[in-house]
Amino acid sequence: MSVPGQQVDDRQRVRDASEIAAVIGEHVTLKPKGREYACLCPFHDDHNPSMSVVPHKQIFHCFVCGAGGDVFTFVQRYHHMDFREALEFLAERAGIELTRRAPAPTAAPGSGGSDRGAIIEANRVAAEFFRAILSHPEHGASARALVERRGVSPEMVEAFAVGASPARWDGLLATLEAKDRDTRAFLDAGLLKPKDQGGAYDALRNRLVFPIHEHPTGRVIAFGARRIDDEDEPKYLNSPETPVFNKSRTLFGLHQAARSIQGERLAVVVEGYTDVIACHQAGFTNVVGTLGTALTIQHATVLRRLCDTVVLLFDADEAGQRAADRALEVMFNEEIDIRVASIADETEAYKDPDELLKGEGGAAVFTRVIVNATDLLEFRFARLRERLRGAGIAETSRVLTEELARLGELGLDRVRPMRRRLILRRIAEIAGVDEGTIRDAVPGGRRGGASAQSIEPKSVLGRALGARQSMLGCILAEPSLWLSLHEEERLLIATDRFDSPTLQAVADSVHLLTEEGRTPGLSEALSELESPESQAAAVELERAVSRACDNNAERRHTLWRDCLDRLRCDELYTTPPSEPSDAGDGAIAPPNDENQSNQDQARLDKLRLVHQEVGANRRPRLLAE
Repeated sequence: MSVPGQQVDDRQRVRDASEIAAVIGEHVTLKPKGREYACLCPFHDDHNPSMSVVPHKQIFHCFVCGAGGDVFTFVQRYHHMDFREALEFLAERAGIELTRRAPAPTAAPGSGGSDRGAIIEANRVAAEFFRAILSHPEHGASARALVERRGVSPEMVEAFAVGASPARWDGLLATLEAKDRDTRAFLDAGLLKPKDQGGAYDALRNRLVFPIHEHPTGRVIAFGARRIDDEDEPKYLNSPETPVFNKSRTLFGLHQAARSIQGERLAVVVEGYTDVIACHQAGFTNVVGTLGTALTIQHATVLRRLCDTVVLLFDADEAGQRAADRALEVMFNEEIDIRVASIADETEAYKDPDELLKGEGGAAVFTRVIVNATDLLEFRFARLRERLRGAGIAETSRVLTEELARLGELGLDRVRPMRRRLILRRIAEIAGVDEGTIRDAVPGGRRGGASAQSIEPKSVLGRALGARQSMLGCILAEPSLWLSLHEEERLLIATDRFDSPTLQAVADSVHLLTEEGRTPGLSEALSELESPESQAAAVELERAVSRACDNNAERRHTLWRDCLDRLRCDELYTTPPSEPSDAGDGAIAPPNDENQSNQDQARLDKLRLVHQEVGANRRPRLLAE
């Protein structure tokens, strides 16, 4: 569990520079709650803020799913990183240079795909290559001409790290070979493609290249590319999905837009890289783009942690109507307000945000489009009303049956009861039918997984803490209590005294830290613990003790003494009388052996002394959750 001293120093420097509320606040929206912050937990389907961030202790804890730990734990869990990746991410964020370490050995050919770190590094190298090509006098000329024609400013080129790929089959490949780089990760990242006869070639050729950045790390996880020559097909290309890139949960421009989205509590979703860049250039910096998909539940999950409302900007054609249907499914699964808007509602002169914002008065029109966006359900109800206009009884029945069936397929049964009833009441009003009839006509629909309402608060510790668990929590809250124990008393909370492997790991970290001359507090214990379960248990122990004692040192000391007295008494009562001593040669000493009598008398004297100290009632106040 221990790490080399140099890495410990790196970890501490990075931890000191990474204020946990600031880091978590870059991922989810935090709301002040006394000395702490509350937020939606990103580690389960949370609809009511159940995660606490505690700045003065530099920890987080979710009382529903049990997730907890320090800033490293959060980054590891949120981004699915190992510890080293999280350390490097936070170090880069804080501008800290880490101690150099020996490079890991590369995998042998044919031993399997590249790991996440190798793909991230390949993307970083490729992004630098594409940036260099855009500036190249010869190979970047046509791309720069396209950038100029599209009216993209140098500031936007810099902000979005726009690049270009040369019009040749081996531009990136030749550069990698010249630097003697292993191409395996570049193949796995989709930057190179294998030839049937062996070798490889560039996947992106003669294109304007848009790096896709991960939020909030800023790491390049994929690329989008637009053709430069209008005869090339297709118009746009995306990287394939990899261990670091999933287009169904990735939004282009989120890394650049997140802070603005949090500030305005509103996200605008468009289609296309150039539309996103054009919006940012015009001052609409809360705009992001999907990557060839409609808005997904995963997209909404990410946005819900940053804002309250999403506006979908799409064309008012059949494809736009289908996008609205899919968005309704998202809204039924995620509690976020979704509104829809179309530029065609304000003007027929422009077909997309890029064109609109380059036109005269385009920014004002764009603002009206967003402000006048229609609630997604009202948008659908307007279509239903249109279908029912002038319909007879048979047609009305058919339309309503189809509509209710479709809503069932989209997940109406998963909507919270109050919201579901309001939806059905609105349909009844539009159709002129009583609400009960509409409610009875709703089919079961698809059954999803457990909703947030069915999730029981999860505790890795159980419903109540015993004396030994409470003492461990006290130590994590106030390490000096551990230092006050005698060696014999420390054995009362030895690793083997806990039934749970999770708590064994926490107790082991306390003993290990002491052996290394370090303070066995919560922060230090978290740095030693490796599994998310043991980290969460340590946080929950400390939080349980702190809540029960109202963060009052005197109450904590009282709890500590009670628990220590309890364990000392238990130890004496459960220790069996000494066995008769071995007289040698296989013989057993007689029962009235003098040594045995002395040992038993000493045990009775010790028990009497403990009774004098703690009183006849040896049951302390145990800590209940």
